[in-house]
Amino acid sequence: MKKIIALFSFIVIASMSFAQGWGGGDPAAMKERVKERTKGPLMEQTKLTDAQADKVIDIYFEAQLEAGKLRRDDTMDDDAKKTKIKEINAKRDQKIKDIPLTDEQIKAVASFYEEQRKRMQERGGPRGDRN
Repeated sequence: MKKIIALFSFIVIASMSFAQGWGGGDPAAMKERVKERTKGPLMEQTKLTDAQADKVIDIYFEAQLEAGKLRRDDTMDDDAKKTKIKEINAKRDQKIKDIPLTDEQIKAVASFYEEQRKRMQERGGPRGDRN
């Protein structure tokens, strides 16, 4: 459960950064920048192949975009958004399993993204907590 909450938090933080223009606006360009920064460390820490890492990054990126759009949707209440986020995460997790990855690799990927989320929070995150 903690991992799900942590991954949800990472998605929210990352999607907020995209929403604020930190990602550059063009989703294809943003995805390429994410791959450039993330792929090497992801492969190193999780022992994924090049093709597996590409798929993982694509899956997480798409989930982040979807969650970001959802967060900006003023027509939904918070409970409905939370429910939809759970659905997005479940769909993302199933896609990760379908790559296919072993249970060990899935745990390593979740740990990698949790570490990324923590680092972002330590730097003040995209919420403007910096002075």
